[in-house]
Amino acid sequence: MTSTSMSSAPRSASLVPMPALLNAASGSAARAQAALRSDSRFDVRQLSPADIGDAVRAEARIGTPRLLVCGGDGTLCTALAAAAGTALEIAILPGGTLNHFAHDLGLPCDDPAAALDIAVNWTARPVDLGYVNGHAILNTSAVGVYVDFVRYRERLEQRLSYRVASVAAAISVWNRPRALAVELETADGGQRHVHTPLLFVGMHERVLEGAALGKRRRDGARALHVLLVRDHTRLRLHALVIRAIVSGLRGLLAEHEVAIRLTRCLTVTTSTPKAEVAIDGELLQLESPLRYEFVQDAVRVVRR
Repeated sequence: MTSTSMSSAPRSASLVPMPALLNAASGSAARAQAALRSDSRFDVRQLSPADIGDAVRAEARIGTPRLLVCGGDGTLCTALAAAAGTALEIAILPGGTLNHFAHDLGLPCDDPAAALDIAVNWTARPVDLGYVNGHAILNTSAVGVYVDFVRYRERLEQRLSYRVASVAAAISVWNRPRALAVELETADGGQRHVHTPLLFVGMHERVLEGAALGKRRRDGARALHVLLVRDHTRLRLHALVIRAIVSGLRGLLAEHEVAIRLTRCLTVTTSTPKAEVAIDGELLQLESPLRYEFVQDAVRVVRR
């Protein structure tokens, strides 16, 4: 998970078409797909999500200098993780529903033609990645009662409406809160131990106030931004769970019992051998302890 330090020059339109991987199952907008397929500068390959990582690694092995990936955050996370530590540059055509990562990089999410021009003509710059037990993080990760709520709700949605499933899941979490043991690396190289029922981890320092709440802070610290709900009484925990469900991050930050830390690594120990972990909106079951780390300049991405 080391990075290269080599620079690159803009790609000439006269060169061989750039390989372009299109996630066939993503929420790609029809406009983005149409723009890509009608642009002769790209060699489009439509793949299933399970094949994206292998395709990126194959291009890196044969020395492909630059590869375009069209999809949402999940697709990009897979592609960037596969390219990390290689000389392969990743260009992005935003094709997901929310495109948080592309927005954070300042890429045009509503103008496919402009995004394709950037992919061809702009140089690549190093981008940081987070990892938890080897799984890459582009934006955020969470562990604890909020993840429990999401998991229960998704199971119940198979037979109940979204609203009813949400209420039932909230009641289940209410009745069975649990704590996590967290070990943080402090700025002076020491360690800090805390217990929390809910942990959020964001890539880079986040805005914690105003309309931009939760977004990356411009020129903020390059680290993992950790939000910890301090362990306390069951009644207070219940109130925080409801706030998180109703108002997300904004509801949690309204409480003075939330601790916020910047760190390069942390370890989370759960009471069970495996833990449900949310990574960029996807739920994974990982072995405990969970080891989070921040890797600076992990991969090269074409951006403004």
